[in-house]
Order: sequence, then C-alpha cells, then structure tokens
Amino acid sequence: MYGLIGKMRAARGQRDAVMDVLRASTGALPGCLSYIIATDPVDADAIWVTEVWTDQASHKASLQLPEVQAAIAKARPFIAGFEFQVETHPVGGFGLAEAK
Repeated sequence: MYGLIGKMRAARGQRDAVMDVLRASTGALPGCLSYIIATDPVDADAIWVTEVWTDQASHKASLQLPEVQAAIAKARPFIAGFEFQVETHPVGGFGLAEAK
C-alpha cells in the first residue's frame, strides 16, 4: 500500500470551500482505499488529508483523471499553499486490509 499525509492551507476564510471541493471529488477513485479530510482544531485555515492507495501508480494515475483535474482547477483559487506532504507505507489498521 501507498500512503500520503498532507497539510494544506486554505485562503483565509475559505477552508470550507476547499473541503467541499475535496469531498465532492473523492468518490470512487480507482485504487483509493481511504481518503480522509480533516480540519485542524487550532488552525482555522488548515486542512489535513490522509490517503491510502493500493500503490503509488494508482495515486499518480488519479491526478490525470478529468474529474480530479476539474476539482483541482475549482479549488485552486481557495488554496493558499501546501505546508508539507509525507509518504507512508500503510500496513493495515481498522478499516484497511493488512498489507501483504
């Protein structure tokens, strides 16, 4: 499995707008096992995204899907930046099958 954990910053007061786009565009993405969007309790403009994919290739391919490209274009005006992103190797846990 392939995982990503990232923190993005919405433009001031636009966090809900960004999260609305993320929620609307993260339905059935091929290879996506989990896509969690979370607010930061102490930072009103921060959004945390935790993703689990079957493999890195599935994640990379998803970025080329027309619906993902449209979501990126729609959210871009409301995003102030990306603070960081880390890659992980999920091995299982509640809601995920164990990695082989």
